[in-house]
Amino acid sequence: MQEDKERWNIRHVEKPMRTNVEPIVEKYVEMANVGKALDIACGVGRNTHFLAEKGFSVDAVDLSDYALSQVKNDAKIKKIEVDLDSYNLQKNEYDLIVNINYLSRRLLPQIKEALKPNGLLIFETFIVAHGDFNQPANPEYLLRVNELLHAFIGLDIVYYEEKDDINLRGENTRVASLVARKRC
Repeated sequence: MQEDKERWNIRHVEKPMRTNVEPIVEKYVEMANVGKALDIACGVGRNTHFLAEKGFSVDAVDLSDYALSQVKNDAKIKKIEVDLDSYNLQKNEYDLIVNINYLSRRLLPQIKEALKPNGLLIFETFIVAHGDFNQPANPEYLLRVNELLHAFIGLDIVYYEEKDDINLRGENTRVASLVARKRC
């Protein structure tokens, strides 16, 4: 864990990411009931800050203490420094879960369970690409074609797409995007 934390701290300092809210979050946030939100692997808080401004009480979770130090101190934001490889989500806890540019297959079933009834999931991360694309080298951090869609079978899918995109550093990449609601 310490090695991962140091690696992410260095990455956040040496290769800062953009600070504006992710477009998919901005587009679909209005579909969520304002209440409690979870921002998984929140980084420096670009989506966390946006959600707090929209009235959500946000659990901002990340491994990097440097990244969390950049998240605003706000009564609506609870910073949680944890290793997501061992962190577990509570059931029926969140009205909105945001997972952007992070993949933990271990957390996928927990994410479904952590949504409250009528809770909304906004999920976007990297997918396997061939050709001139910048993507994580470790295949554990890359979705396979349609994997994200299949992981959330049982939720009402509002939006799903796999597309070429530009990553946080302005490089060509490929992403899968999903917005889904938990119905009961």
